[in-house]
Amino acid sequence: MNDTLRGKIELLPELPGVYKMLDASGAVIYVGKAKNLKNRVKQYFGSKHNMSAKVAAMVGHIEDFEYIIVNSETEALALESNLIKTLMPHYNILLKDDKNYPYLRVDLRQDFPRFEVVRRYKNDGARYFGPYMNALAMKESLTAIREHFPIRHCKKDIKKAIDRRERPCLMHHIGRCCAPCTGLVTRESYHEYVNSIIKMLSGNTAELEKRLSEAMMQAAERMEFETAAELRDRLRAIQLIGEKQRAILTADREMDVFALCRMEGASLVFMLNIREGKVIGTDKFTMTDGGESDEEITASFLKQHYTLENLPARYVILRSAAEETEAIAEYLSELSGRRIRIEVPKRGEKLAFADMAYKNGMDELKKRKELLHREWERTDGALTELCGVIGMDELPARIECYDNSHIQGRDMVGGMVVFEDGKPSRSEYRRFRIKGQEGGDDYAAMREMLTRRFLRAADGDAKFAALPDLIVVDGGRGQLNVALEVLSEQGLGHINAIGLAERKEEIILPYSEESVILPKNSPALHILQRLRDEAHRFAISYHRGLRQKNALFSVLSEIDGVGEKRKRLLFDNFTTLEAIKNASVEELAAIKGMNRPCAEAIRAYFDKKPE
Repeated sequence: MNDTLRGKIELLPELPGVYKMLDASGAVIYVGKAKNLKNRVKQYFGSKHNMSAKVAAMVGHIEDFEYIIVNSETEALALESNLIKTLMPHYNILLKDDKNYPYLRVDLRQDFPRFEVVRRYKNDGARYFGPYMNALAMKESLTAIREHFPIRHCKKDIKKAIDRRERPCLMHHIGRCCAPCTGLVTRESYHEYVNSIIKMLSGNTAELEKRLSEAMMQAAERMEFETAAELRDRLRAIQLIGEKQRAILTADREMDVFALCRMEGASLVFMLNIREGKVIGTDKFTMTDGGESDEEITASFLKQHYTLENLPARYVILRSAAEETEAIAEYLSELSGRRIRIEVPKRGEKLAFADMAYKNGMDELKKRKELLHREWERTDGALTELCGVIGMDELPARIECYDNSHIQGRDMVGGMVVFEDGKPSRSEYRRFRIKGQEGGDDYAAMREMLTRRFLRAADGDAKFAALPDLIVVDGGRGQLNVALEVLSEQGLGHINAIGLAERKEEIILPYSEESVILPKNSPALHILQRLRDEAHRFAISYHRGLRQKNALFSVLSEIDGVGEKRKRLLFDNFTTLEAIKNASVEELAAIKGMNRPCAEAIRAYFDKKPE
């Protein structure tokens, strides 16, 4: 421990808070919480005998630390969780998953949006509030909001409901919904309610707390103690939401913090929302990048981001300067009806928040770059390698893979799956019921399937019109030779074809006696395996359904009055034989196309038939 660290530890307060460990480059490598900051941080620089190898390794990289004082251990836990999810420190790897904590989501682009609880944050243009540590308290708060603001609870399509002239539901009659589904409220009026709720969720809970407190006292005076207790619980829930996380800022400050991040032609603006000293959320916005300056992009973002429905905080903090700052500040002031200040801090906590936003934004760009590279390896990269292996001059835009399935030659089926540009195109999948083979001859089944496929294309069938650049057959040399013969017979010898033998994952080439075995980590092998596995799955699922249907049909054939049409009706409605066995006469007769005598015959058959 160097002298700088020793001096800072001695000056640490004995208060709850969150600490961030930094390495020599200033990067955050660990985030933790403490009931007593001084005691907790001091433990890292004591004896190493009781430390795990991971903690000892982390301590060896610590060059500095920062801390944030909060009001309670609960606030510290919430802030720790949020910082881990945003900063992703190397040594907090086990705490990166945020699926456990709920968010409140509202999409302000809708005419009549609703608030909903979700477990995942998505960059879908909606507003998110959270994550909330206490899910039960959040739901209680949502209930309180719905009781005091008449927003809709349902998921129905409002436009369709208005067109149908639907009557308002019970929620409207008890004063819990303004019934937008009836056209009784305008979009503007509804959004006033929504904006009031957003204001509260953004940290301004005082108004709702006051209303709940007054209602609780009035209920107690009327000796309605159960009602008073419910209101008390809801008041506590609102207060718990307000206890999410608090940074060391003046209580009346509210800020929107923006950092422009750029990497190899990609631009992103990362945003931190701070209200009444509380860090309440983050957001990120992708910007088009045509080589403009940072100042030009930032100015363009500010002018487009804020609207009447999305007003700015009193302080707009930028990590880097923007063009026309004074003009934009004046415009935002007129838009919101109060003075708005735009600042580019040089020191202090505002700069720390701007740097945090920048670090998060750059991390997002790095992740996006890595994801794009992985996607390229799975698609174009894999296809490029495959072309080199099989001797194609151009990347195959469309690949078709064929497989068949049967049990001892019965109910033989075939499946065709399609990959376009290296990705599954499920709308192009086709299935075949093999008609000419009952003995399990895989070669004959492959021949029939391919012949029917290309004859349908020759006949102008739109479902088979697109021809492949490459055919992959699941099997060895025999299956590949069948495919090549069919292509030659149909005048399609220019289409490339290969086989993939599952036993050793060998690639069988048309004009080479030796097969090709690629390394297990080869992207070309991986894309062929995905093709083969998808064709196998598709063929087997069709075979199972057909086998189940045939088994059901054979049993139903023994019942008088049940012909082919009624067999299909029963299969479509009940799917399984067991479901039909358990169906009552009324359930059977209720099917359109059935009658009661037939239903009674079916019931009587299964009642008499021994298990």
